[in-house]
Amino acid sequence: MDILKMVRKSCLRFQPYLSGRSVESLKRECGLKSIIKLASNENALGPSKKAIKSIKTNVEKVFTYPDSTSYELKKALSERYQLPVGNIFTGAGGDEIIELIARLFFNPEDEIIVSKHSFIRYAMAVELMGSKAIVVPMKDGFRYDLLALAKACNENTKAVFVTNPNNPTGTYVTKAEIAEFFEKLPVNKFGAKPIVVLDEAYFEYAVLEKDYPNGLDFLKDNPNLIIFRTFSKIYGLAGLRVAYGFANEEIVNYIERIRPPFNVNLLAQVAAVASITDNEQVKKSQKLIKKEKVYLYKEFEKLKIKYIKTAANFILFDSSPLKGIELFREFLKGGVIVRAMDEYELPYWVRVTVSIHEENELFIKKLKKCVKV
Repeated sequence: MDILKMVRKSCLRFQPYLSGRSVESLKRECGLKSIIKLASNENALGPSKKAIKSIKTNVEKVFTYPDSTSYELKKALSERYQLPVGNIFTGAGGDEIIELIARLFFNPEDEIIVSKHSFIRYAMAVELMGSKAIVVPMKDGFRYDLLALAKACNENTKAVFVTNPNNPTGTYVTKAEIAEFFEKLPVNKFGAKPIVVLDEAYFEYAVLEKDYPNGLDFLKDNPNLIIFRTFSKIYGLAGLRVAYGFANEEIVNYIERIRPPFNVNLLAQVAAVASITDNEQVKKSQKLIKKEKVYLYKEFEKLKIKYIKTAANFILFDSSPLKGIELFREFLKGGVIVRAMDEYELPYWVRVTVSIHEENELFIKKLKKCVKV
């Protein structure tokens, strides 16, 4: 049987997402006893104690299916953000939400606008559906050029992806820039403005920036807007895979129709509900990252290493004269995992997660050895 004749054409050359390597797998491969992971932007402080307690309380219920509608989670989000439940949907992480949007809207004849050096999963979702990705360059300083994105839209444009703050650069667009962007979007052949997918995965970190916008402020006046956020980052629930989104009721209704049943597991739902109520955990995480970014900025400057100031919990820095993958390998020898940026067309850049001070100090110690200071 020639399986290639039956595989969808858009899947034939499709490459899997290169996720950050797990600590366990690298320990086995490299023979290391101790590794710290600074590659996946996880919260080293871990989840809320309330979330852990909720998981322990509900762990004996895992033989039952979860609530397929995630009602209690949607209710908690509704109360937190003062939005009707009908405007809220949930997913098994941001990756599933991206694919749900793609499956709902993207056809082979559609064009989807993405920014260069933005989260690669958008272009992957476009490719998977057989649609055409239009890649728009960034501004100087690795910032989204929203007006260029709007200008790139035409009658075939079905959607535009915007990450705020952006992964992997950590840069963000302001409220004024977003407002102008919505105004400049043209109408497509469907008689509507393109769907705008606003990824706010690092929202809770970015809100510390004075001119960082809240996407929800634009939801009422822009029925083409879909916003999503996650519990994987500041809430420390990456291993449970739970995210959520906001959109007008009609869009949410169709997302609910196509999503897999029971897509958010039972423990993820209860842990997320508990996390929403723990504002102290969020504040503690924000305080840590704010302080440690200052420390890392100063150390980069001492080493004369170019870096990009970030609104998130990671920093993109220039690895020259080493390639990013070369620096990754050198760090791994010392038991530290960072993320090379080849897949983002940034072969001489590396992304490092801002962590607790002890881990940040170890990272700088290893970096000094690599640059031979």
